[in-house]
Amino acid sequence: MPSTSSGGVLVQRVDQEGLVAELVLDRPEALNAVSTAQAKAIIEAAEALAADPRLRAVVLASACEKAFCVGADLKERNSFDDEDLWRQRPVIRRLFASILDLPVPVIAAVHRHALGGGFELALSCDLIVADETAIFGLPEVSVGLVPGGGGTQLLARRIGSSRAADLIFTARRVEAAEAARLGIVDRLVPPGRARRTAAEIAGQIAANSPIGVRQAKRALRLGADVELGAGLEIEDAAWRATAFSPDRREGIRAFNEKRPPVWPGE
Repeated sequence: MPSTSSGGVLVQRVDQEGLVAELVLDRPEALNAVSTAQAKAIIEAAEALAADPRLRAVVLASACEKAFCVGADLKERNSFDDEDLWRQRPVIRRLFASILDLPVPVIAAVHRHALGGGFELALSCDLIVADETAIFGLPEVSVGLVPGGGGTQLLARRIGSSRAADLIFTARRVEAAEAARLGIVDRLVPPGRARRTAAEIAGQIAANSPIGVRQAKRALRLGADVELGAGLEIEDAAWRATAFSPDRREGIRAFNEKRPPVWPGE
């Protein structure tokens, strides 16, 4: 499939129709530690994917055998003064927002270390698939920082505030089996299977109504932190946007004709 590579990031389509994309972290010499340049490359790649109306799912993966992502590039930051760090901050915030704001489901495929900003990149995805080698952690308080890529907010929403507090305050690392028990990991697979499993899930998603899936993601995200009545109104808006679309007509027709749907997606 066609692919593009820039700034430690590889983007490739993994299916014949171009409906599923992999956004691959590819800076193995630094264990995918996120430099300013790589952050900008990820943003550019994610924003280009977000603008693609054909896209139905994204897999966030790593080309580095030794890590998913070890977080911020602390060697780069060691040379920063306060002004440098202040200038970098909007780029880092935009980095995580670019993953969070993708309008289609995003699946993280995690192996080995996902630490600090690497863990936060996974948390910015809708689903996390991890193999049994995965290790997660938010070590920021151990180096005089606080999670700044959504870790305090996204982890608490995923596993609850007290469990998140345990991991954030102690800066301890969590191996794959415990991560699955805590609810950090949605699917735990044998070593070496995370990326393939994530792609399989993405393929299952891509087979469904593109309008329906995008609206379902929108309802899930917007409704997560509102009271029930407001959440049901958000769901109703998503239902209306889908129910009166060509996808609904094609889906019901295909069901009755006992054939796979050919989604208009408009």
